[in-house]
Amino acid sequence: MRTHPGVLLTTLNARYIHASLGLRYLLANMERHGGKGLRAQTALREFTLAMQPQEVVEVLLAELGNSSQLTDLPTQIVGFGVYIWNVSATAEVVRLLKLARPAVKVVLGGPEVSHEWEIQEIVKLADYVITGWGDVSFPRLCRDLLHGTLPPTKVLAGEQPPLDQILMPYAEYRDADLAQRMVYAEASRGCPFKCEFCLSSLDNSAWAFPLDSFLSELDTLYRRGARHFKFVDRTFNLRIDASIRILQFFLDRLSIGTSTHLFLHFEVIPDHLPDRLKNLIAQFPPGVLQFEVGIQSFSATVQQRISRRQDNDKTEANLRWLVEQSHVHVHADLIFGLPGETLASFAAGFDRLYALRPQEIQLGILKLLRGAPITRHTVECGMRYDPNPPYRVQQTDAVDAPTLQRFVRLARYWDLLANSGRFKHSLPLLLRGPSAFDAFLNFADWLWQSTEKTSGLSPEMLADVLFDYLTRICCLPLESTRQILLSDYLASGARGKPECLRGLLNSSPPSPKKAHAMTLRQHRKPSG
Repeated sequence: MRTHPGVLLTTLNARYIHASLGLRYLLANMERHGGKGLRAQTALREFTLAMQPQEVVEVLLAELGNSSQLTDLPTQIVGFGVYIWNVSATAEVVRLLKLARPAVKVVLGGPEVSHEWEIQEIVKLADYVITGWGDVSFPRLCRDLLHGTLPPTKVLAGEQPPLDQILMPYAEYRDADLAQRMVYAEASRGCPFKCEFCLSSLDNSAWAFPLDSFLSELDTLYRRGARHFKFVDRTFNLRIDASIRILQFFLDRLSIGTSTHLFLHFEVIPDHLPDRLKNLIAQFPPGVLQFEVGIQSFSATVQQRISRRQDNDKTEANLRWLVEQSHVHVHADLIFGLPGETLASFAAGFDRLYALRPQEIQLGILKLLRGAPITRHTVECGMRYDPNPPYRVQQTDAVDAPTLQRFVRLARYWDLLANSGRFKHSLPLLLRGPSAFDAFLNFADWLWQSTEKTSGLSPEMLADVLFDYLTRICCLPLESTRQILLSDYLASGARGKPECLRGLLNSSPPSPKKAHAMTLRQHRKPSG
């Protein structure tokens, strides 16, 4: 006879490849902080946002068991991880679950419900909420509820223990997770910096897990076959000695030839790359290291306003080194809509970053995270935000609403053309001139006016519209431009037939370098 869990941990991930690290922390610590036997009574079930809420509820009810078959009606608890990207769908799941099984105790946790919980509909639907850290507090709440002891309040402040009191979660990754999904890991929690758009600015410091124990866990994961690791540390290179030991751990495994397809993602501070760290980074082969580098803004005025400490000259020098002297894939972030940031100042920052040629530039739009101290600028800087998740800024005193909408479209098109990597040699033709940002903004405006689309643009459609714009609006020569687009299209692996490349797809194009030189030569020729 099947045993149904007393505690069911669940969340709605953005994609299947994402595996919840937070829920696995809770699962790993049920016994230690909740009492003997509690781990055996706890199950984990993850979903994705692609599933309809009713489908999620049906699966949850099946896990919990048919209520008509539970004669003694034992207490059952469902714990939800709630984040900015899943709060709307999770609220609907909670509503339907409570309608179908009112006796189930619903407990919420996660950053979205840790602040401003008084005004949230999902909190009204739930039985309990744990704000902040749940590693200790959630197991204890479950123990009390299962024993019939009710807490004095609905909202409980999570206890933050020393990190050596928290059992690490990595044994909770199944073999299927290691084979098919990204393994999330963290060597530390917290952040010492005070950037006001980020919830980590509320931390007093950064705290490190015992490094020897952490490396032992990594070794076990590696021996089990894990090869894709995404570190969620807010500041991976804050403590250089620890960073070096972690990188050396992976470099050692590369050097003895036991690793295949190793991929490591780290979030790094852009102005803190001392030589001894660079020396180690330079030893990694292509395709292994990806650094997420949060630039956010190059404007010193904006940085000061949002309490962001960043040496822009060191940042620029370090980025140049990473791009030119290492094999790191650089994913650099900029945020539009920060207090006081104008379109012109953002454009200057974009151009400065683009000139360094990182492999990706992520163009984000400011989101008002619940609890983030950036709210202190709301009145002074005329900040208006969408009241619905993900709470994107709609306008500021420096950027009006139509300009924000222009940027939303631009960011979407940038992902499709630049970050997709499909137009590696064609894109520089588009971005020529004194300002790469202005050039792309002009193209984005034209593309929107021509198609009125920001989605559903296939690689074939993009090739055609880019060819049209480059040859008709930018007046670049037809044939050499066509050859560059052909080379990019073939390299991307696409298999359709863009109109602009019809008749060329079975021929051998010249090299992108040769076609690019041909285009520039022809464009310099005087007309007539």
